[in-house]
Amino acid sequence: MSGQFLAEGLELSGGDRGVVIVVAAIALAALVVGFALLREVLASGQGTSKMQEIAKAVQEGAAAYLKRQRNSLSIFGSIVFLLLFALPAETVSERIGRSLFFLVGAVFSFAIGYLGMWLATQSNLRVAAASREPNGREKAMKLAFRTGGVVGMSTVGLGLLGAAIVVLVYAGEAPKVLEGFGFGAALIAMFMRVGGGIFTKAADVGADLVGKVEQGIPEDDPRNAATIADNVGDNVGDCAGMAADLFESYAVTLVAALILGSAAFGTEGLLFPLIVPAIGVLTAVLGVYITRAKSGESGLTTINRAFYISAVISAVLCTVAAFVYLPSSFADLTGSAMNELSGSPAVIAAVAVIIGIVLAGVILWLTGYFTGTEYKPVKDVGESSRTGAATVILSGISVGFESAVYTAIVIGAAVYGAFLLSGSILVALFAIALAGCGLLTTVGVIVAMDTFGPVSDNAQGIAEMSGDVDEDAAQILTELDAVGNTTKAITKGIAIATAVLAATALFGSYQQAITDTLASIGNMGDLTASFGYEIIAPNVLVGVIIGAAVVFLFSGLAVNAVSRAAGAVVFEVRRQFKEKPGIMDRTERPDYARVVDICTRDSLRELATPGLLAVFAPIAVGFGLGTGALAGYLGGAIASGVLMAIFLANSGGAWDNAKKLVEDGHHGGKGSEAHEATVIGDTVGDPFKDTAGPAINPLLKVMNLVSVLVAPAVVTLTVGDSASDPIRIAIAVVAVLIIVTSIVVSKRRGSTMTDNPAEQQTAGAS
Repeated sequence: MSGQFLAEGLELSGGDRGVVIVVAAIALAALVVGFALLREVLASGQGTSKMQEIAKAVQEGAAAYLKRQRNSLSIFGSIVFLLLFALPAETVSERIGRSLFFLVGAVFSFAIGYLGMWLATQSNLRVAAASREPNGREKAMKLAFRTGGVVGMSTVGLGLLGAAIVVLVYAGEAPKVLEGFGFGAALIAMFMRVGGGIFTKAADVGADLVGKVEQGIPEDDPRNAATIADNVGDNVGDCAGMAADLFESYAVTLVAALILGSAAFGTEGLLFPLIVPAIGVLTAVLGVYITRAKSGESGLTTINRAFYISAVISAVLCTVAAFVYLPSSFADLTGSAMNELSGSPAVIAAVAVIIGIVLAGVILWLTGYFTGTEYKPVKDVGESSRTGAATVILSGISVGFESAVYTAIVIGAAVYGAFLLSGSILVALFAIALAGCGLLTTVGVIVAMDTFGPVSDNAQGIAEMSGDVDEDAAQILTELDAVGNTTKAITKGIAIATAVLAATALFGSYQQAITDTLASIGNMGDLTASFGYEIIAPNVLVGVIIGAAVVFLFSGLAVNAVSRAAGAVVFEVRRQFKEKPGIMDRTERPDYARVVDICTRDSLRELATPGLLAVFAPIAVGFGLGTGALAGYLGGAIASGVLMAIFLANSGGAWDNAKKLVEDGHHGGKGSEAHEATVIGDTVGDPFKDTAGPAINPLLKVMNLVSVLVAPAVVTLTVGDSASDPIRIAIAVVAVLIIVTSIVVSKRRGSTMTDNPAEQQTAGAS
């Protein structure tokens, strides 16, 4: 009996519906807690009029960017919404639901990103103001973390609420409908991640190269025309982008778990993946409220303690839930065809969830070690600054390479450990999906940790630009900024772990989609003969190579986009220093809006090519080379993606904190040759850690979801009465042409960069 048939045959009893209603109520409770935290944040003091003036400029720039991005994504989303109707589905209600919930997932993803951006621009001012008060360190840290708590509660609340509503309305059809929900969330998150990453790093790199290196002025000096754009970028990149990214991780992992769970465990498998993140909501509330800075204690220690406490409680409660809700025998599962299996569903589920929670804790420690200022790797990068920028870059690359290996091994061990829990492939894949759900019980705290970083960074920028904080307050904000750099690196590590677990589980969903389609057209025997699905088949190896190559191409396009956009910023800032000599003696005001506009224009223009590559590459491989090659493609992308994402994130984090180490007075301090070397290293690392690296997370899930969605169409056009090689090849050729055209257009933009403002405007219009 196929997994799809099982899922469609499932009906929810009164008790089952009660469970889902309780889950939905918990999701709503998370939103209520988020609103309470929001009111607490907004009730805080807003500092001096000068601080408010700077914050207002950042708020306006961020809002203008996301408004233009929303308009661009609305057009793209409408096209995808219509295309989803063309894909095969078992019933009309599935097809309609899949498309409708694609829009719901997309809207939720954008809403979470917008909330993260809006609240961060409100909170950064308040954190800067709090640093000036008595007990300023404790107040500023609490405020910054609770800002993240609002976004965290909203992320888990909306993700869980969306999934619960789909299960209540569609029951057995829910997994297929949720494919649309997850795809909408992942697609929008990828665009927000890429666009926001290009914006923030174009401004940051441009500001550093001209301001800190060429003019020798501080990082957030108001004389630098790129400073407002840099602060805007922190919000649209780190806050909006990462919030949307973690929301789609949440949604997509739930999608994979529900698809596999309904096939493996029947009704219980459809509902248990909702219970686990519901428990995570409760422990996330605890984690946010117990995060309080203590005198003499590192801010990172405080945050880590809250994370570990909430993680341990999640593990205990999820274990109890597994033994209470799930039976001890497969024979007792409702609607499952796995009745003949030995072992205990409750034990498998409990251990799988614990594996995911432990994975989150290990990655938190491992990433903190390689990117924290108090540990040897970053100290070694800082030490290398004594011999110049080249050795700083080499040592940072070394840290990234080494950390990627250890982190990948840890993630691989978790995946394989979950896989070993059952002799059945389907149940083992469900266990991997449950490990992802276990990891996501920590998402509420993880989002808070991530938002903490850019809020602290912006608070320091506002304080420096306004000049309205004393030395003690400035030191508090510098410390929080350094802690934020590490928490951002940690959340990137955990985000890529969720991407791998979700992508691996979706890999199983992809196989399930192929099996279901073959069964529906009576061609199960053609699985191997038609597709070369054996692991040693040449087309599978070709798919592996292409999948790995796409990750490299995607990363290269993202970094190159930052390079081009940053070049335009450099020319503009140089022009302003040259044409307005009064800027340096503060008698003339820089044109901040001009730089914000350049970053906005270039980032929205540049995000199209990576996005088209992510969507159309799996289509080209699937229709052109078959489902076996597409399976290899996904495997190659997952393998290279995890290594590349960790390498980029940890190298960038190590460079950034090595710069902080020197600025704290080591190796000559600010203004020294060592400082200049670390600034250059940090400049190289900016697009690594904040653009290309994080964007790989949604890339993997977008490609997996596209593969799951198109797999039935590929099978239908390859096997049986409806097979048509001309149509199949034509679709592949069109997909390849779209990718090639977008890359060619993107490359041609590289020649339009100029230091002539009029020519820049013309180039931008083109």
